[in-house]
Amino acid sequence: MVARIANQTQAREARLKRLAGNIDALAQKDEGFLRRAREVAALRQAAAADLYAICADFVASVNRLLARTAVELDPPGYGPNSFQEDLVNLMQINVRGRILQISFSSTPELVSTEDFRVPYTLEGTVRAFNQELLDKDIIEEQLIFYTLENHKKMWRFFDARTYRSGPFDQEYLIGLMEQLL
Repeated sequence: MVARIANQTQAREARLKRLAGNIDALAQKDEGFLRRAREVAALRQAAAADLYAICADFVASVNRLLARTAVELDPPGYGPNSFQEDLVNLMQINVRGRILQISFSSTPELVSTEDFRVPYTLEGTVRAFNQELLDKDIIEEQLIFYTLENHKKMWRFFDARTYRSGPFDQEYLIGLMEQLL
């Protein structure tokens, strides 16, 4: 009887040690997840600023060459706190009613491959329209993703109709704006 009580006590102690080890490991795992979440949040904020910079450079490049009108970018400025982690973020390029509207938001998970084969952390759309297209109930729309490709991070567009994909850059914006004129 004494031996059986001793065995039960040893078994309980062994289980308590395993439990304590698992709890310590869980705390370490949680700290790692929180660290990764902070890294992704900082990455998302930098990516949003990068997207704005691409648009601002495009607008400035076109405006340098214009004599009679100007291309407008809204918002006119973008600061470190402009990115809204839990909301849809919006930018708009407008030239005399020809509009490129860029909206994007965070993925529900830190990194996703739900809608694009390359892992991404921000997703959104680019809509291109003018009054003529609106009169026909047409708004051109393409998807955009901030991708994490083999240690290379970049904004990419994806046309779901043609399966065409490429970098979101000035060349891309020039092509979209040419379609609206």
